[in-house]
Amino acid sequence: MKRLGQADLPLHYGRVPAWLYQRMRTMGLAITEAIVEEYGPDEFLRRISDPFWFQSFGAVLGMDWHSSGITTSVMGALKHALNPVSRELGIYVCGGRGKHSRKTPDELLQIGERTGLNGDELVRTSKLTAKVDNTALQDGFQLYLHSFILTQNGNWAVVQQGMNEGNNMARRYHWLSEKVSSFVDEPHTSVIGHNQGLILNLTAHDAASSREGILNVGKENPGRMLPEIRKVLMPGHHDVKVTDVDMRRLGTILAMAYDSQFEKFDDLLLLRGLGPKTLRSLSLVSEVIHGTPSRFHDPARFSFAHGGKDGHPFPVQTSVYDESIHFLQDAVRRAKIGETEKKDSIKKLSDLLFKLEKDFVPNPEKFEKYIEQERKESKGFGGRTVFDDKKKTRKSLDDGQLELF
Repeated sequence: MKRLGQADLPLHYGRVPAWLYQRMRTMGLAITEAIVEEYGPDEFLRRISDPFWFQSFGAVLGMDWHSSGITTSVMGALKHALNPVSRELGIYVCGGRGKHSRKTPDELLQIGERTGLNGDELVRTSKLTAKVDNTALQDGFQLYLHSFILTQNGNWAVVQQGMNEGNNMARRYHWLSEKVSSFVDEPHTSVIGHNQGLILNLTAHDAASSREGILNVGKENPGRMLPEIRKVLMPGHHDVKVTDVDMRRLGTILAMAYDSQFEKFDDLLLLRGLGPKTLRSLSLVSEVIHGTPSRFHDPARFSFAHGGKDGHPFPVQTSVYDESIHFLQDAVRRAKIGETEKKDSIKKLSDLLFKLEKDFVPNPEKFEKYIEQERKESKGFGGRTVFDDKKKTRKSLDDGQLELF
């Protein structure tokens, strides 16, 4: 029985604090707009169906780099941020966790009425993806989140997640419409979760003979298997270790942000005057917007953009986060009216990183010292974690906070 690709995603309970969630929504929208402006709505679907990019995206937004909580928080933030401007972007986000997932059919039918898309077919697709991952793929994980993302031309992606309370692990499943030739023969772009050994998986290509007998009852036929499945293996430890990141790539970013040699690059004039921490942040945001799939094999590196809500690798530096948001928002706004200088400078930053890292020699011994220094300096940059917030009553917890489960 073939593994579809999986990764450890420790279950994280609790809530995303309002001060972080609001920033996640704003930055998530700005990054999405930048991707759509440069590459189109369908490229955003490709990105979100890539588990490496998704985990990196969540880390840039300030969530814990390795945990299952990224899925709930990122999809919740995107739904709240993108849907008010869905007509302009050409992207719609439906569903969510728990009771919100059950509203997906009604939401899809409403979108169908507004756009002329076949709402009934979209509902069928949504139900099929959930049925495959919850029933045909019996791996011990019960779905609790189902998010359906589609564009105005009818292309779609699905991100859904199940939990196994027996081992405190989660598994995330990714679908992409342009990759699906069959709903029953290895349809996923990725499956992420903890290795459970042998499982009942009727979507496996090797289960074709068993599946054929089942499908004959419904007079259906299986299609072709997908040629490639991307795999993510996330560790259980909370802190970011040197082995979790590509030190050449991270080291290049830090050197460019902190070394005076950066002043030599005339094509990045618009970025001068930004502090080194904001430059570090924008460098990683630039990768999320412009990077190719090979750039995201180490999602932990992207937690160095702003920090993480639980303080790993350091507290979320809110002033840095806000400055990065402002710069990116302004770049997107200006690009819409034909002023592309700021947008181009962000892309040039990404291009420059790719060039510089080829000859960069990292020093892993500086890794822990760098993290310790960032933790010491975080307070001066509005550093916050979920542990800094005062304990609130259960009633007040509902005010602007997103529950992970």
